[in-house]
Formats: sequence, C-alpha cells, structure tokens
Amino acid sequence: MFYQVYELNHAAIQPFRAFADVVKLFYSNPVNPWAHTPWGRSIAAAAELFERTTRRYAKPSFGLGATVVDWQPVRVTETVVWQKPFCNLIHFERNLPAGRRPDPRILVVAPMSGHYATLLRGTVEALLPHAEVYITDWTDARMVPVAEGRFDLDDYIDYVIDMLKAVGPGTHVMAVCQPSVPVLAAVALMEAKGDRFAPATMTLMGGPIDTRRNPTAVNLLAEEKGIQWFRDNVIMQVPWPEPGFMRSVYPGFLQLSGFMGMNLDRHISAHKEFFLHLVKNDGDGAEKHREFYDEYLAVMDLTAEFYLQTVETVFVEHRLPKGTMTHRGTPVDPSKIRNVALFTVEGENDDISGIGQTEAAHALCSSLPADMRAHYMQPAVGHYGVFNGSRFRAEILPRIVDFVNSYGRERKPARPRLVKAAKD
Repeated sequence: MFYQVYELNHAAIQPFRAFADVVKLFYSNPVNPWAHTPWGRSIAAAAELFERTTRRYAKPSFGLGATVVDWQPVRVTETVVWQKPFCNLIHFERNLPAGRRPDPRILVVAPMSGHYATLLRGTVEALLPHAEVYITDWTDARMVPVAEGRFDLDDYIDYVIDMLKAVGPGTHVMAVCQPSVPVLAAVALMEAKGDRFAPATMTLMGGPIDTRRNPTAVNLLAEEKGIQWFRDNVIMQVPWPEPGFMRSVYPGFLQLSGFMGMNLDRHISAHKEFFLHLVKNDGDGAEKHREFYDEYLAVMDLTAEFYLQTVETVFVEHRLPKGTMTHRGTPVDPSKIRNVALFTVEGENDDISGIGQTEAAHALCSSLPADMRAHYMQPAVGHYGVFNGSRFRAEILPRIVDFVNSYGRERKPARPRLVKAAKD
C-alpha cells in the first residue's frame, strides 16, 4: 500500500512541479530584467531546487560515443549481445583498424543494488582505451511483467555464467561492489566443473565477501534486524499501471532513502551549495551538481526474492565465508578455483564495504598460488572512489589493466550472439 501512496503523492505534486518549471524559465530568461538580479536568480534557483527534489529521474544513458585507442580517436557503438528478461549485456564495440592485435575482453558486472549500470559510466570510459568492454545492464524490476517469472540470487549466478559463455573463453570478469559474491560463486562453480568458459581473471572491487570484518552501518543493520524484518517492512508490490504490476519488489526509492540517510548532512550541504551556485550564476558548479544527482537519484526496483536471498545469504548468515552457501543445492566452494587469477580492491574510507571484507576472498580461494593473487587498498577514497573518479583513473585502473594483461589467455574469442530467453 505504501508504494501506491508514494505514486499518488508523486502524481499529486506534478502540477506544482510544472508551475515551478514555469517560474524557473520566467526568472532565468535573459529577456526578463529580473533574471539579472540576485532576487530574480534566487527565485529561479528555488524553483529549480523544488523541481529537482520532487522529480522522478529516468534511467540515464551511457553516452560513450568515442574513446582514444593508440592515441587515435575511435568511434564506440553500444550493442546488446545477450538478453534475458532481467538483464541486457551491452558491448561497447570500438571501431578499430582491421588486423590490429585484439585487446582483453572485460565483463563488468554492475551492482544490482538500486542504481542503474550507468553509475559505472566512468569505469567503462576509463577501461575503453585498454579493452573490449561488456557490462551487465540490469532491468528495473517494475518494468518486468510477472509472467516473466522470478529472479533471485541463484538466477543472478546463472546469468553471470551464461554471460561469460556468451563473451567467450579467456574473458576477464570485474565485479563492482554487490556482485562480488555472486561472481565469486559463479567462478567457483565453473572451476569445479572444469568449464572452459571460466574467466582468465577475476577482479573484485569493494565487495561484501565477508561482512563480519570491519562491519559498516549497512552490515550492522542487517544483522540487528534479521531477515523477517526486511520481509515485513521493505517488500512491496508494484502498483498499476506499471508493466511489473503486482510483482513483489524492494522499491528503489526506499533504497535511495537509505543511501541518503547515511550521509544526510552531506546531501543537504550539496543542495545548499547548488542553490548558491545558481544565485551566483556559477554555471560550472551548478552543472556538476546536476550531473551527479541526475545519476545518483535515478533508481530501480529489485525483485523481492533476489533482495531477500542476498540479505540473508551475504549479510545475515554469512554463508560464503562460512562455507555453507549453495547454488540450487550445489555447494559453492571457492577452494575449487585454481586457474582464475584474483585481484581485490578496497577503499580506505569505504562506508559500505569495510576494509578487509573484499580481501577475505583470498582466504577462501585457498588453492590459488600466491603469484596468481593481488590485493590493493586505495588510500583516501570512499566506496564510490573505488571504481570512479580521479584516483581510480590514476592509481587503481593502471593496476587492473596490468593485472589483466599479465594473466591473459591466448584463446580464440567466441563471437557473442544475441540470446533471448524463452519464458518458463
């Protein structure tokens, strides 16, 4: 019922948002003399602030139409090469000269934790000069009809395995935050079967492999409340007329509220500074705010079964580090990983995945030789800085590229093909 109330409230505010938009246009029009006064700019700024804080933000685009390879500009085209109801696999296809030596293929597994895969735009952009990049573009659960069936953590692992097979042998997989657990599980299952499509390397970045180490506020909340509390308080049904009507989900707006609440003072200060930038006519400062929050405030719903299974498996019962995690009845044993090199990355100030939580993967992958593992802790960055920003580009990215190139496999790549899953 709460989801329906949220939707009704959003609809009720629509006329006021439209009025605020008109006021902003009127008081920012250069023909209007008031637009050139602090008073007029203050009214326009207040109107824009109201409109932006009450807006529903649509899914952003990647907008990566070009990159630079070998010091030459190269056109980039987004192509969907694999498709199922809850995910599209996007290949950022670079228009490279014929006969050029192929670069490594990197599958970036984006987090399915409330934000769209475009949150990793900067990650993909930084990788493009060095690799053929693929990324998981997870679908908003509210847009998937109930007839398409369920999607839980086991399905997530199946999707990862299927996508590794679609991209081909010798792929390098990179998991950012939440998918570190299902990616490690997928690789362990593939190695246990001797699957030739197991990746060449696995990079885990800021992921909750063992949340018992340096638990953060997120980890403590999950342990304190228990799975039943989440089932009773945060699971809702998608309202009509969305395509996913009646699907049980963890709404994106609830997830966003949790993220905002963790650093509420910082967000309030950012919006205050945005208002002052507008009043001072500081276009650069205001535009940086818009760019960040256009991405940050765009959220998606998660299926209830995926969210609850993830919370229970990863944050409440710690099944992976305890050795009790299973996938469709099959034990997940990271010690089976013998051929996939492992690189873990953490941020010193990460308030989502504490220091040591990702590094814990090394103890689990006990069969890997020492020369096939590496760990790096980046000083002075938080969770977001682990995979984006200036320090990522200058200090983390070169280490990832070097690691990938050091453990590449000379295998003929399979050409990905568009696959659509049949309904269950």
